[in-house]
Amino acid sequence: MANGVFEGLQAEIGAVQPIRRIGRVVEVGRGTLRVSGLQNVALGDRVQIRPRSAPISGGEILRLGPDGATVLPDSTLEGITIADPVEHLGPAELAPHEGWLGRIVDPFGKPLDGRPLLRGPSARPLRAAAPPAASRHLLGARLETGVAVFNTLLPIVRGQRLGLFAGSGIGKTTLLGKLARGVAADVVVIALIGERGRELRDFVEKVLGPEGMARAVLIVATSDQSPLVRRQTAWAAMAVAEFFRDQGQQVLLLADSVTRFAEAHREVALAAGEPASLRGYPASVAHMIMSLAERAGPGCGDSGDITALFTVLVAGSDMEEPIADILRGVLDGHVVMDRAIAERGRFPAIDVLRSVSRSLPEAASDDENRLISETRSLLSTYDRAEMMIQAGLYVPGSDAMIDRAVRLWKALDGFLAEDEPGTAEDSFARLAAYLAGRGPS
Repeated sequence: MANGVFEGLQAEIGAVQPIRRIGRVVEVGRGTLRVSGLQNVALGDRVQIRPRSAPISGGEILRLGPDGATVLPDSTLEGITIADPVEHLGPAELAPHEGWLGRIVDPFGKPLDGRPLLRGPSARPLRAAAPPAASRHLLGARLETGVAVFNTLLPIVRGQRLGLFAGSGIGKTTLLGKLARGVAADVVVIALIGERGRELRDFVEKVLGPEGMARAVLIVATSDQSPLVRRQTAWAAMAVAEFFRDQGQQVLLLADSVTRFAEAHREVALAAGEPASLRGYPASVAHMIMSLAERAGPGCGDSGDITALFTVLVAGSDMEEPIADILRGVLDGHVVMDRAIAERGRFPAIDVLRSVSRSLPEAASDDENRLISETRSLLSTYDRAEMMIQAGLYVPGSDAMIDRAVRLWKALDGFLAEDEPGTAEDSFARLAAYLAGRGPS
């Protein structure tokens, strides 16, 4: 413990800059500043604006030109005047530390829980490259999740990247909390991007609880913060996950949500002068999302893996909207939550028929794959005949498959809501019993 403290102190001392490079504000525009006098700066570098009559604010360099740099501040421009000093801080980096477990941190590595937080011994770039594609591990073994539907029909394996597509208010946050507590992993990194401020404490105390928080690091930016801060939250969480992965640990990354990450990037890109194209999103949003997703997944050599779940807010269950479509194309599966299922009281409100885990069939045995196929077939049969059944138009005995689907539907629907403790084998055993007619009627 003492060595860890001294390492942190050495890192803090090492981060002190003896020489400060200062520029001056020469123009205050609509949301951006023009700064002159800064030398050896690069796009994406961080700066600190020091107004004489307003609080100190951070910012990011968006454009470079012969007449200076264009800076987007983290806060409003109120109080900033011509000739205010602007300090160049350098590239956007983060220095994670093992002591961050159990802590709530902002995307700059500052504590949000009121306790001191030391930086790690070395800084990591926020926008790092993904591991070399030809050197990465294969997807690993199936992970226990504590949720029946993920233990069986939609298995999660080590190093897999899944998308969780859901509208607002249908149980997405509660499901994330269950997975944070139940998925077999050494470390859980949670990115809350643009969340409502009042929900943070509720998520920590009620959804995660002490058990989930003990192995978790929360990287948080609330909805009132600037798009720069909200966008950086996703990169910061990925950098923290990579830090623990490179130590050989198995990491679960939960990013909520990629939609807000994309919206924040849209605001930044438009401020930088990039035109909108994809339903209001700039063309660069596709690469931004794909480069973020590619950093997760299997590691290389002796490193661990990052098993990731990225959430997407889909209005009206529109899976073809740009962000959902981009993300779905680069992931190893997608999970769709349906408002109609939530409204009839079944949680998690997962639409199994519209959800896919690309870890199958390898993630299950032959017998388990047969159970999965049979269950999907029965759920699909009931779904196709549901309108006739509810309207009283179906005559029992007309179709043996429909009769069996009607008889087993309640048990199977109840199974999808189970989150009883136990292994995947226990979940498959219960599923087999339900299919054999030995479950609840």
